[in-house]
Amino acid sequence: MQYIEEFIRYLKFEKRYSVHTQKAYEVDLIQYKDYLEVHYESSILEASDVMIRSWMMCLIEGSCSKRSLNRKLSSLRQFYKYAIRNDLIDLSPMLRVVSMKVDKKIPAFLSESEMTFLLERIEYPHDYEGQRDKAILEMFYNTGMRLSELIGLKITDIDYSSSCVNVFGKRAKERIIPMMNSHLVSLKSFLVFRDQLPCKSDSHLFLTHSGDVLYPKLVYRIVNSYLSKVTGVKQKSPHVLRHAFATHMLNDGADLNAIKEVLGHTSLSSTQIYTRSSAERLKEIYKQAHPRGD
Repeated sequence: MQYIEEFIRYLKFEKRYSVHTQKAYEVDLIQYKDYLEVHYESSILEASDVMIRSWMMCLIEGSCSKRSLNRKLSSLRQFYKYAIRNDLIDLSPMLRVVSMKVDKKIPAFLSESEMTFLLERIEYPHDYEGQRDKAILEMFYNTGMRLSELIGLKITDIDYSSSCVNVFGKRAKERIIPMMNSHLVSLKSFLVFRDQLPCKSDSHLFLTHSGDVLYPKLVYRIVNSYLSKVTGVKQKSPHVLRHAFATHMLNDGADLNAIKEVLGHTSLSSTQIYTRSSAERLKEIYKQAHPRGD
């Protein structure tokens, strides 16, 4: 357990992983450690590739999805890299362990008409929380930023003179996202309401009604509540708005590399999933419009 705790501190202070990622790694590693102790009377530093494969089979038999399993294996890989770097082991038992092949899911997203209804037709309460909620939805859709990035936004991150926002993404990587003039005007209107709060945090852009920094569950509830009014998609999370941003940009002719930079993806392969969304949409249009369509 000591090594796991030290590894999580490393993720927090040196790698600057999000709290959510830290917790996921910790849960995975503790589950793995407990399995080794019960079935092999072995420690996490003494494990072999055979033991890891045995754990994988146990997870599969317990109805663990391929995607979840691969995430757990990723946690193990990162831990053993850390262990080698700190001279705790000489060789990683993960070298002969292969992740399971998973088909990439096409992201769920709202249509352009649904987004227009959400931002232009719905009546938002004319108070701080109502205007804040609308500003949050606009920020997600107009910039494509992640939940953690929105929560961490500071007032000073908005550059009105250059019409852009500075975003600090995963592992504290900074990127600049352009902002539309109409969005900046709307944001200034929201700040009028924000200035009336008894602020406990003067720096963060979005706050609770009592002036505290937002927390993930609250933002999720806000987004879920408003999306439920305009769409029937099963998933109604902040990430759906990020998907909508990327898909609509691509459909309207944006360069894939440009979308990659705005989203903060490290690899183009992560961004290419949105081309599948566009292809599926084209198939639907073809079937509906062609005289001999299904």
